[in-house]
Amino acid sequence: MNLYLLSALGGVMIGLSTVWLMAALGRIAGISGITGNLLIGQHRDRAWRIAFVAGLVVAPMLLLLIRGDSGIRVPVAPWPWMLVAGLLVGVGTRLSNGCTSGHGVCGLARLSPRSLLATGTFMVSAFATTYVLRHVAGGVSW
Repeated sequence: MNLYLLSALGGVMIGLSTVWLMAALGRIAGISGITGNLLIGQHRDRAWRIAFVAGLVVAPMLLLLIRGDSGIRVPVAPWPWMLVAGLLVGVGTRLSNGCTSGHGVCGLARLSPRSLLATGTFMVSAFATTYVLRHVAGGVSW
């Protein structure tokens, strides 16, 4: 199957899953909030969170079985950099009360001004980081 078609299908599935979660449980499909509250949340609230996170893990495995390729690549950055990046993302999601999926997918769809600001901040940060790594830092090539 064409990579662009698979990407479009993935986008449709993300959209449908966010609408389904909102319609069924009145919840926002923000990955950081779902996983964070899975670890420290209430016990009665765990079943759907486990199912959601399991879907994130199982979906690439199914794609691997169907296509022979999950689409996941081996990271090219050294582990210490990935650890720092992960910690910064975690701090950022706490500071902005959400992640790219919660603000960028769900919040923008609800026309939330806070999500528009958060998503704009994510994007500007990503553009700036990419620019610095490629052009200022001498084209970092891990």
